[in-house]
Amino acid sequence: MALIGAHVRDGDPATAGAEVGAEAVQFFLADPQGWKKPQPREDADAIVASGLGVYVHAPYLVNVASTNNKIRIPSRKMIAEHAAAAATLGGKGLIVHGGHVGEGDDIAVGVDNWRKTFERATFPVLVLVENTAGGENACARTLDRIAMLWDAIGGYDVGFCLDTCHAWAAGEDLETIVDRVKAITGRIDLVHANSSRDEFGSSRDRHANFATGTIPPELIAHVVREAGCDALVETPAERQAEDIAFLRAALAG
Repeated sequence: MALIGAHVRDGDPATAGAEVGAEAVQFFLADPQGWKKPQPREDADAIVASGLGVYVHAPYLVNVASTNNKIRIPSRKMIAEHAAAAATLGGKGLIVHGGHVGEGDDIAVGVDNWRKTFERATFPVLVLVENTAGGENACARTLDRIAMLWDAIGGYDVGFCLDTCHAWAAGEDLETIVDRVKAITGRIDLVHANSSRDEFGSSRDRHANFATGTIPPELIAHVVREAGCDALVETPAERQAEDIAFLRAALAG
């Protein structure tokens, strides 16, 4: 059975998940805006014993597509470190944004840098590449770019995370997005079920709760239903329980 859950606060994810009725949780293991290595957690046993599905999100700075050695090489190290730490918590996956190349750089170089990441290392949990919302130099914003990326990395043990807000911001039709992504990747392993504060095609990555966002809530539920995998809301914390309850009711109906 697919699990429905949420991105929760890092300090006590098991309790935070229980508070919003989550069956799965996602959280950071270090500062999402920093390069620090994850540290052993005192609550590791409690997280494992909670029975929750566990996902870890890599820091936002990670960009293995970069042509800049000072970003790309530490990014590869970060993926390895966070995947190892996620494995100690029984993690189901490590979510990593698709990344981008610099202005004027060849996107094919960024795609090949992704290939080298999986060619040179294996990871103890599944790495899930997430589609992104904006940027002309992004590796996973449009389906054309995702197809280019998957031609390079699809032969490795790598998964895909579909974010509904990001796809909406990128101008992708959510009614058909699951079939079109699966035609490229053969899989969707996790859905980030988010509404958006902005209009369709805005290229802006600003999440909203279902009741206040611009994406029809049933359309988000449709994506989760079609994907048939775990789903996590990354919506504002004050109404996460409501968003989870909506999804659970919609999928049961």
